[in-house]
Amino acid sequence: MPTLDYLRSEIERMRVQVGRQRKEILTLQRAGIPTGSAEELLQRMLDKIDTLCAERDRMKAALPKPKGKMLGGRSW
Repeated sequence: MPTLDYLRSEIERMRVQVGRQRKEILTLQRAGIPTGSAEELLQRMLDKIDTLCAERDRMKAALPKPKGKMLGGRSW
């Protein structure tokens, strides 16, 4: 099972790839080359990011909440 840190780094890595893919699509469009398959790949990448974000949120919700320190750490 992946750790929370792994999911965060994987999401960040994929977001960088999505940016590169978008730039590539723009370059292809300017050159007049069909971009259908590249756009499909981009959509699959975005779907994967959504899946990873949902898993990250689920794991984050399962973590114990930090106890607040009200009034300098006093617990009344």
